[in-house]
Amino acid sequence: MRNVQNLPDRTDEEVIADTRLWLERAVIGLNLCPFAKSVHVKRQIRYAVSGARSPEALLSDLVAELRLLHASDPAEIDTTLLVHPKVLGDFIEYNDFLELVDAAVDEEGLEGELQVASLHPQYQFAGTLPEDIDNYSNRSPYPMLHLLREASIERAVAAFPDASRIFERNIETLRRLGHAGWRRLWLVDAP
Repeated sequence: MRNVQNLPDRTDEEVIADTRLWLERAVIGLNLCPFAKSVHVKRQIRYAVSGARSPEALLSDLVAELRLLHASDPAEIDTTLLVHPKVLGDFIEYNDFLELVDAAVDEEGLEGELQVASLHPQYQFAGTLPEDIDNYSNRSPYPMLHLLREASIERAVAAFPDASRIFERNIETLRRLGHAGWRRLWLVDAP
């Protein structure tokens, strides 16, 4: 994955194209999320790009997206990727922001209906070094918040054998691939 954070300001269309490429090559291509292919093929993923330059503005965009997803027909929008390339580029600040994300879900009365997963270009699991390949399961081209419907997760988990092992399989896949294999995924540029 090229380091898009060091590129000049990207248009929303370029941000979405970069995000789709990552989704197709890493998330679906490596089967890091076995549930992603279905919603991708059915075009049920909403790509929202936030122009926020402050955590407060991003929080406002998040609340709007939570409301929109909750009000939408799941057959039209099953999940949302809220990409925010201009704010929370530092992983520690992003990670701290996740407490506000959880509070917003709760304040909107959506706990048990929607949840938010975290993805970031510098994602780092506790107990790992920054460049450990294990971290790449949650590394995305831009900071983003993945809004998910709990009912969709429950259906997907029920249909997927050994869903509890997804994380372990991802680590195994990434370790087999290694850093060189990860870099090879990005040798061909996006259209």
